[in-house]
Amino acid sequence: MTTGGLRATCSNMSKIPSKSEILDWIEQNPTLTAKRDIAKAFGIKGAARIDLKRVLKELEAEGHLEKRKRSYQDPDRLPPVSVLLVTGPDSDGDLFAKPMEWHGEGAEPIVLLIPRESDPALGEGDRILARLTLVKGEDHHYEARLIRRIGSNPKKVLGIFRKAAEGGHIVPIDKGADREWRVGADQTHGAKDGELVEAEQAGPKGRMGSPRARIVERLGDPSAPRAVSLIAIHQHGIPDEFPDEVVAQADAAKPQGLKGREDLRDLPLVTIDPSDARDHDDACYAHADEDPKNEGGHVVWVAIADVAAYVTPGSALDIEARKRGNSTYFPDRVVPMLPDRLSGDLCSLHEGVPRACIAVRMVLDAKGNKIGHTFHRGLMRSPASLHYEEVQDAIDGNPNDRTGPLLEPVLKPLYAAYGALKLART
Repeated sequence: MTTGGLRATCSNMSKIPSKSEILDWIEQNPTLTAKRDIAKAFGIKGAARIDLKRVLKELEAEGHLEKRKRSYQDPDRLPPVSVLLVTGPDSDGDLFAKPMEWHGEGAEPIVLLIPRESDPALGEGDRILARLTLVKGEDHHYEARLIRRIGSNPKKVLGIFRKAAEGGHIVPIDKGADREWRVGADQTHGAKDGELVEAEQAGPKGRMGSPRARIVERLGDPSAPRAVSLIAIHQHGIPDEFPDEVVAQADAAKPQGLKGREDLRDLPLVTIDPSDARDHDDACYAHADEDPKNEGGHVVWVAIADVAAYVTPGSALDIEARKRGNSTYFPDRVVPMLPDRLSGDLCSLHEGVPRACIAVRMVLDAKGNKIGHTFHRGLMRSPASLHYEEVQDAIDGNPNDRTGPLLEPVLKPLYAAYGALKLART
């Protein structure tokens, strides 16, 4: 149901909406969360607003909502890349975990680990970096797939698998590699003879003889497009592994809080990226300038992740980032400048989670000329991670469930500011 349809349906209601109806509304309309927005959506007027206020207070007390200034937002979301603590298996043998970073006021969400055949064994107390998928209609809230175990940084190898009677071996594609890697019969990941594979060291580093490996990904035909990217990385010496010290420093990083920062969490700063983007490092928001001296003007906010809060001068992370210079992008993968804990998590402006940022607030006149700006070190919380196609579709009159609630308060003002800037440059 569209926002307009819901509003029309609710206009005839004589009773206060249920708590679940309010939570559904807030989830579907992340930028219309002030009490007046909720009251308007459900057709609540006059003295009935007192009852609505009571219900919102109850939801806040129960941990379902958090109030910031005059708006309510659902705090109960985890970043798509998160650090988890493995809590152990249940009676059915399913492995569960809990988040190490939790900003909700209610109970922690339940996370089910979905292991791959190539994953190392995990046990209670292990800390892992995992990619999460939100699920509904289950006893758990998220499903997680392992990226790596925190505190481990196994050496990786890319090569051709040669099958043997018991397992096989990997011939590295790196010209400088002088040793083959042995693969046990239970660690082949189903690889076939002649396939390109990616593996990680399965035994102690520095062991005498051929190192042992566990195949973690089958890449198939070495001439296939997805294989060519990895071969290019290795043959051109693009660093795709991080030193242990760098990984340890990234793993030890804690999320930045409000201390010393301006609270920008009420600003609907949206990220707009390609549909396959993993990292979201910049966000924007615009609105009409309310200053009567700047009639027809615009206020534009642009925020970027505050990487400097985590990568300090002279640190191992800083030295490694300088060595790499940038992230390297291929059609099917990215070689990041920083470890996953930072590039995919703490320094990514994920939807629904607080993230440290540096923002600039620019004031434009009606003709698109900048007449002022200020810089802000803040803490933001993006209401949506959008991609270019769906934003353009919304502007062209075809919004979806994600862009529909954002069209009037966020996307149209952004395009209006863009129009003014374009005018100033023609």
